[in-house]
Amino acid sequence: MKTNRNYPLLLTSQFLSAFGVQAVLFVIIGQLTFQHNDGLITAKQLGIANALYASLLYLPYVGFAPLAGFLNDRFPKTNWLLGGNLISLAGVGIAALSLFGQPFWQGIGYFIVGLGACIFSPAKYGILPEILPAERLVKANGTIEMLTLVGILSGVMGGGAMIQKLPVAVCYGILAVGFALGSILTLFMAKTPFKPDVQLHSSVHEFFTHFKDLMTTSRFAKMLLGTGIFWACGATLKMNFQAWGLSTLGMDDNIQISLLNLWLLVGIVVGSMLAGHFHRVGDLTWTQRYGWGLAVLILLVGLIGRQTPHALIVSALIAAGACGGLFLIPLNAGLQAETNPTKLGKTIAVQNLINNLSMLAGGGFIYLAATLESTPSGNFLILAGLVAAAVCGLKIPALKHVEAKG
Repeated sequence: MKTNRNYPLLLTSQFLSAFGVQAVLFVIIGQLTFQHNDGLITAKQLGIANALYASLLYLPYVGFAPLAGFLNDRFPKTNWLLGGNLISLAGVGIAALSLFGQPFWQGIGYFIVGLGACIFSPAKYGILPEILPAERLVKANGTIEMLTLVGILSGVMGGGAMIQKLPVAVCYGILAVGFALGSILTLFMAKTPFKPDVQLHSSVHEFFTHFKDLMTTSRFAKMLLGTGIFWACGATLKMNFQAWGLSTLGMDDNIQISLLNLWLLVGIVVGSMLAGHFHRVGDLTWTQRYGWGLAVLILLVGLIGRQTPHALIVSALIAAGACGGLFLIPLNAGLQAETNPTKLGKTIAVQNLINNLSMLAGGGFIYLAATLESTPSGNFLILAGLVAAAVCGLKIPALKHVEAKG
């Protein structure tokens, strides 16, 4: 196998993709900050627009997940690494049409960017066994996850800084160059195998059969519910930060608002690292406690006001993120370790579907809250109650009592 050049090219392209997807969103919603500060849109309109734009990323993952899995199973995954980047590049071009006075093009464009990410995502994981020996797969998956997180962090900060400092046209130009560079890198990858025996109807049928198997096994179902709670929570926090920063904390620029996301993500990284030290694989005895802790910390964030010291705001966000990381990582590890190894890809696909449905639910919550003119702080308080209630259903059965179906 020609792995020497494929692996580093994959890592670089993955970073550029993760950066671009997040940066596009922050360039789009960053413009809402200016409109709000200039009195062109109300707080209600700001909240609704934020929820709608952010949710556009999740729709392709929900609607096209089985198709994306089929395409990556049947055709060379290098083709879909290229295809995903090109689709996202086209999305940036469509979003840039908003420069001519029609802002709805940004929504259409970001949906296309999300479609490209949906195509790219299964390819970046599925290609690893085709280009690396088995003994390197665990480390390679960890590296991909780390670069994804670094790309997201960079995209959050980069997008916020770009729209604050540069004209919108220049921002879209930089983003287009990033996706174009990612596309060019994949052209230099050695092509991976083509599998013409994989059929669409059988691939989709297997996906939904495996979904049913997982959801009818109590331990797996509750692990999936747990990861869904985490991602719904994360999406809701992210969509609420802009209105919270502007109206509650008195912030007035996109860089300050993007830092709110940064501190939360830093906390998740810390919690993820701590989880590996505190818990062995399959140890989910603390899941409920971390979930309730997350609810309490979100409640504390909701009680923060304009006079709260900045250091306390940062500490609260990092602590909430850390508790979220401690909550999520044992669930992820349990799913991956306990599922049938021959069906791991399908388990991850099911998990991705549930996580994206959960994030859409978070978008629906923020949309409804904005429509009802709930305050951003009130949204956090309601979210804390919802998380606490949902965690009550997370008493996960011990592994020894489960007949694994995954």
